[in-house]
Amino acid sequence: MPGSLEPLDLGVQIPYHFRCPISLELMSDPVTVCTGQTYDRTSIESWVATGNTTCPVTRAPLTDFTLIPNHTLRRLIQDWCVANRSFGVERIPTPKQPAEPGLVRNLLNQASSLSNPYNSRLSALRRLRGLARDSDKNRSVISSHNVREILINVLFSNVNSANSSLELNHESLALLVMFPLSESDCMAIASDSDKVTYLANLLFHSSIEVRVNSAALIEIVLAGMRSQELRAQISNIDEIFEGVIEILRNLQSYPRGLKVGIKTLFALCLVKQTRHKAVAAGAAETLVDRLADFDKCDAERALATVELLCRIPSGCAALAAHALTVPLLVKTILKISDRATEYAAGALLALCSAAEELQREAVNAGVLTQLLLLVQSDCTDRAKRKAQTLLKLLRDSWPEDSIANSDDFICSEVVAPF
Repeated sequence: MPGSLEPLDLGVQIPYHFRCPISLELMSDPVTVCTGQTYDRTSIESWVATGNTTCPVTRAPLTDFTLIPNHTLRRLIQDWCVANRSFGVERIPTPKQPAEPGLVRNLLNQASSLSNPYNSRLSALRRLRGLARDSDKNRSVISSHNVREILINVLFSNVNSANSSLELNHESLALLVMFPLSESDCMAIASDSDKVTYLANLLFHSSIEVRVNSAALIEIVLAGMRSQELRAQISNIDEIFEGVIEILRNLQSYPRGLKVGIKTLFALCLVKQTRHKAVAAGAAETLVDRLADFDKCDAERALATVELLCRIPSGCAALAAHALTVPLLVKTILKISDRATEYAAGALLALCSAAEELQREAVNAGVLTQLLLLVQSDCTDRAKRKAQTLLKLLRDSWPEDSIANSDDFICSEVVAPF
């Protein structure tokens, strides 16, 4: 291979042997394969993951897929980056090495062994949690070692104990929520009233992290099983709604709580027969108050939850009682995403169908212009049908000078949105 330098757009030249032969980019984590060739770790892992079994450069068979870190080359690349920082080159960080399967096995054995000292078990769980945080690959390695069963056993080992502040349980919970559970795992938790009660109690723990992790596991369990009966049993517990809504209401500068809280509340509200419990716990007011704080994906869930609550009388009444509900829903149309627009239009339709006063409030908030733009947009057909139905419903509340110009935007036949 030539040892010449190749120019880059930044005006600095990268030595040829610092480039990955696959991506041709500067290597950040060089590793050597069994043929002696060196590649950037992500590039060679992607090459192998797509089914290739030969060395990209030599075409020789890869008889051993072990990747050996090339520390010497990495240090040379780091030194070169430092020497060229005046050209805008940033020093590559020292990569964290992937978890070794043997280490993971040992740590899991330490954590699960009742004969081990308490602090030793706790230390093992913390090391596993650190590895899981580092990379998707580490989580994949840990997941392949029966981690779910071990963590579930540790988490619920003291559900009937008066001591609910055991760090070992909390650490296993924090690690468990990093992995998806099988349906059988979810059903095993959901069908055990002691385990569900334990999770509900953790929603009121003094640590916000424990509370959020408990809510996260409840959401994983609800989303991971098809049994409507078991889902209803979980959502029938008043304390779960109260705990989840309290997380949304008092975030204490813990951004993850907002994301976990709305996912869990949405999963709970999918059970129609217990939505009144969400309303009683203050879900309607909290959703409206927090709507501006959500990112795009979470705003969609929040609006979907609002629409679900609008489908029961108590939810509709609670949302109608909040002065910002209608203006926020009107403002949301066409602002976030097609799904958000559909949910906002559906919620407005339900609210305006319930009270003429809300119809006038929606018109005063500018809903007419929003709906006329909506029916002409490229949004979903379902959103358009809801918009058309809402336009027809609001016709008597429109300003007189707008009626003459509105006929072209409304279809002669309106399809029910639900």
